[in-house]
Amino acid sequence: MEASRWNSNLRAVSATHARNSERHPAPVIWASGSNSRLLRSNDGGKHYTRRLIHSDRALDLRGIQAFNEELAYVMSSGPGKMSRIYKTHDGGDAWTLQFSGLRPQFFLDALVCISEKECFALSDPVDGKFVLISTSDGEHWKELPSDTMPPALPDERAFAASGSCLAIYGNRDIYFVTGQGAARVFHSPDLGRTWTVTDTPIAKNNPSRGAFSITRLGSILVVVGGDYNDDAGPERTVAHSLDQGATWNLAAGPPGGFRSAVAFLDRNTLLTVGTGGEDVSTDQGAHWTRTGDLDLNAIAVLDGAAWAVGPDATIARWSDHSR
Repeated sequence: MEASRWNSNLRAVSATHARNSERHPAPVIWASGSNSRLLRSNDGGKHYTRRLIHSDRALDLRGIQAFNEELAYVMSSGPGKMSRIYKTHDGGDAWTLQFSGLRPQFFLDALVCISEKECFALSDPVDGKFVLISTSDGEHWKELPSDTMPPALPDERAFAASGSCLAIYGNRDIYFVTGQGAARVFHSPDLGRTWTVTDTPIAKNNPSRGAFSITRLGSILVVVGGDYNDDAGPERTVAHSLDQGATWNLAAGPPGGFRSAVAFLDRNTLLTVGTGGEDVSTDQGAHWTRTGDLDLNAIAVLDGAAWAVGPDATIARWSDHSR
């Protein structure tokens, strides 16, 4: 674990390869958070360079997608114009503002990319429906049509806690999960043209409860969440599906409390992190074993390695002592 002693609650992390990975094989790690602050490592996390995205330090950078040591998108969360998307081509020295929300209801929660030019971002409901914006050229963003988007339930929102309430699988399937007034999974098999929605047994019907993160591998889907005001409450914190989301079951042996992010480390191993600790599952999300007590928000996986980030600009790397 590394704590940079920089005043930022890190909420997003991205792990990628260097542009010339043969000459520079170490992973490139980007992380972002509160106070407009960002960290980048070109040597797998041994050393980090600090970056300030905005001079007034007012941005809460809760989404990041990097492609190498030079190219990355970063997303800020907040009402209206505080929801923004920036892009850098030079490792974070300079940033171009590509998008800013105009309506007061607009609130970006997460950002994901298929390629350097194809990306999507999710907003809380505007006029009763969740909003997806996208770019197909890496420069210009537009809202996707909302005709087939199912209406949001009363008080239903998404959580911008880890950058992983929104996910893309196989370059076509989009998923996002919701909280507060519900704990549902929205799914589009065609990049947002059509949608279905399914309820999950995750804790809900409270402003601090719901589904926070989703991940998929093959036909297996895993959702984590719970109540962020109850770090140690394990009730209804993980749901998993073995049939691509058609049916959902609660974990028989859940984590020790609320969890805000989940990811597959490999085909047999899942990792989850939260403000109350970290856990690992080796049986498709049914049972979880506590591995640590760090306060962490988000997780990124690359080539069987994982990095997670949290308050006080903390960055931790997964270590499996059983291997």
